[in-house]
Amino acid sequence: MINKVTLLGRLGKDPVLKHFSETNVIAEFSLATNEYYKDKEGKRVEVTDWHNIKLPFKWMAESAEKYLKKGSLVYIDGKIKTRSYDDKDG
Repeated sequence: MINKVTLLGRLGKDPVLKHFSETNVIAEFSLATNEYYKDKEGKRVEVTDWHNIKLPFKWMAESAEKYLKKGSLVYIDGKIKTRSYDDKDG
């Protein structure tokens, strides 16, 4: 089985670092990817998907904070991890 994703898009916000310990740091940011197609009438339609990105290694997180800003074009190669959350109402 393969779990691999490649994304090319622009940052929706500056990376935010979260420190769990001195060596356990992650960066989080949103990434917009766009798809274009023509509808039945020949008009160009743009669809934007938003992805929540987490960089799990300290050196990656610190590099993202240093070099990436809102609007930066980035290429990401990684894996998808899906999570669910049940609130107090189920």
